[in-house]
Amino acid sequence: MPNSELMAIGAFAQRSGLTSSALRFYADSGLLPPADVDPATGYRSYGVHQLERAVTLRRLREIAMPLAGVAAVLGAGAEEAARLLDEHVARIEGDAAVARQRAAAIKVTLGGDAPGSLIAVLKGPVLAEAVEQVLTATATATATGPTHDPASAVLAGLHIEASDEAVALTATDRYRLSTRTLVPVRTGERTWAGTVDGADLRNAVADVRRSALVRVEAVPHGIWLRMSGREDRHCRVLPEEYPDHRSLLASLGEATTRATVAKGALLRALEEHPGDRPVLRLTDRGVRVQAPDDELSGILLPAAVTGEDLRIRFEMTTLYAAVSTAIGPDVMLDLRGPLQPVTIRSADRGDLTTLTMPVTFDH
Repeated sequence: MPNSELMAIGAFAQRSGLTSSALRFYADSGLLPPADVDPATGYRSYGVHQLERAVTLRRLREIAMPLAGVAAVLGAGAEEAARLLDEHVARIEGDAAVARQRAAAIKVTLGGDAPGSLIAVLKGPVLAEAVEQVLTATATATATGPTHDPASAVLAGLHIEASDEAVALTATDRYRLSTRTLVPVRTGERTWAGTVDGADLRNAVADVRRSALVRVEAVPHGIWLRMSGREDRHCRVLPEEYPDHRSLLASLGEATTRATVAKGALLRALEEHPGDRPVLRLTDRGVRVQAPDDELSGILLPAAVTGEDLRIRFEMTTLYAAVSTAIGPDVMLDLRGPLQPVTIRSADRGDLTTLTMPVTFDH
């Protein structure tokens, strides 16, 4: 290689953003050997063509990728490298979530592991199912709508309201709202309300499902899920104020159209729909799933429809998720017009309710 294409290690370090000592380390590890080594002095020189690899190496180390991972990325094609990067970031996020949860638990126990105030005692499998169903409406579970707001942490949480009769779980991403009411085995010592971190709850679901009963206790800045024979799980309570979902529910008008349709058939029709914004056309003949610009085609589903004929459009991700979490073989749709929230309920069980916002036809 002509000497004019070589750089001294100091100049290469300055241009690549790596220190000279780091370059020596990466040379010895085989990740970035110099282009030339003077046999007499051991002086190392690098080629201009090595700058891109050096900068990529530095950036990979800046995101805490281990040496083995760096070597794999540098030696892979673009598609495989992207996959390896995604896997690394997912591991970091998982480790951070575990660290946050453990740190929160440590803070709680620093002053002693005194029990908190009882919120409720719930059946573990029922609580786990409800958490998974309702959390599908959080901002982290779905990015529906044109103005998804990932910065609002409270939209990634599960709002819990406990009274002397029931425990209500609610989640929303502002485009969909899901709520389920559970009857506790034992009620709490007082009413309680708070928004619990969704990631902490997801991490605890597997243990909750395997526990016959779960004792839910409130402590400062969090709740404990206490389970017999299993490690207690601490979940953080988010400080942000939760959206006023009760006012929204109370302000809903009467349904002008109601339809009861088989859940499985509706999901299959949505899966076969070619676009990402299906239209539901409700008449006394049934519910037709069709494209917005085609009045005649689509899939006609048998359904019991009462009230006014209606044509309404949804984001696929919003509608599909709302229908798929319904309990039982049939779903009931309460509609109030083409631009009003639609209530989706299980036809035979009303303890899980989802509100879904439609979109305009010129969306």
